[in-house]
Amino acid sequence: MLIQRLLLPQLQKATQSGRVVILYGPRQTGKTTLVRELVAQAGQVCRYINADELLYRDALGSQDKRALGDLIGDARLFVVDEAQRVPEIGLNLKIIVDSFPDVAVVATGSASFDLANKVNEPLTGRTLTFTLYPISYAELSSTYGAFEARADLERWLLWGSYPGIVTADATLRERLLGELVGSYLYRDILELDGIRRSNKIVDLLRLLAFQIGQEVSVQELGTILGISRQTVERYLDLLEKVFVIFRVGGLARNLRKEISKTVRYYFYDNGVRNSLIQNFNRLSLRNDVGQLWENYLMVERRKVNEYAGRQSNIYFWRTYDQKELDYVEERGGILRGYEFKWQGGVRAAVRREFETAYPGAEIETITPENFTDFVS
Repeated sequence: MLIQRLLLPQLQKATQSGRVVILYGPRQTGKTTLVRELVAQAGQVCRYINADELLYRDALGSQDKRALGDLIGDARLFVVDEAQRVPEIGLNLKIIVDSFPDVAVVATGSASFDLANKVNEPLTGRTLTFTLYPISYAELSSTYGAFEARADLERWLLWGSYPGIVTADATLRERLLGELVGSYLYRDILELDGIRRSNKIVDLLRLLAFQIGQEVSVQELGTILGISRQTVERYLDLLEKVFVIFRVGGLARNLRKEISKTVRYYFYDNGVRNSLIQNFNRLSLRNDVGQLWENYLMVERRKVNEYAGRQSNIYFWRTYDQKELDYVEERGGILRGYEFKWQGGVRAAVRREFETAYPGAEIETITPENFTDFVS
């Protein structure tokens, strides 16, 4: 079954903007499938190029207007998949845009730091950037049905939503996730010069997997791993840039006792997190259901906001006397606080202190009974 991605209409509209469309995202999230669907529905002459193929990579990196023109031919939509493979890809895309203004250009890349560094300067102000994540709950609901997607909530919490895992036979999921984590997740990092201790990256991720919803001490991580604080910070930065984890900072504006200088880390996919700690037990047998629920809601909210084009500042909120909200979203000057509870609700003292500190703020508890509006 082809899962309809929410980004497709946005990409279709973006290709009419006169700008280069950049599609980032983790490996194995379906970028190639998405751009092929874009080509199939374009209704015009298109050219799809995979830059992994040396034949095309040389021409794409030539900075030769004639060679690039021969490659494009009479296409009006030109798609370069795995564009980070091309030397000076940004400069070559600029040549295409300048020389062939009637051609819409789409470039995809899995390593944001790589492709971004190559396209930012040559194409300043001339790009539209999108990120494709593992399949969102909204996409699952649209494809399989609202009732079916909700009934399978435990499955998404345990196995995540990478396309290959969603469509795989249940007996193969654990093996496929292991291969995803072992073969694809770190490839962009390990290809960089200077990264020699890949085992430390995996160990770092395992530590983070047990600290979902907790403030992370970089100094402590370095001590446990036996590496410097600077190395930990570098690894964390790289892991963010290749879409394995993302950070959330603390909100602190009104109270001196609010915690603001620490961060929390979340995984872009629950299945990846569970594979790292080798735990796919049913929820009834686990003691980390709250962490799974919090991680799931954090990343699903991120997906739905980005796909809807909603710009938001996001935080957690905690005071030194242990009052906290898992997630605070600021949009349009309005603060909305959320507590993620597998069971239960927001404590009255938490609600009272937050509303006192931020008059007019809204607070809501997100549970398995009401989560669908939050992630759709």
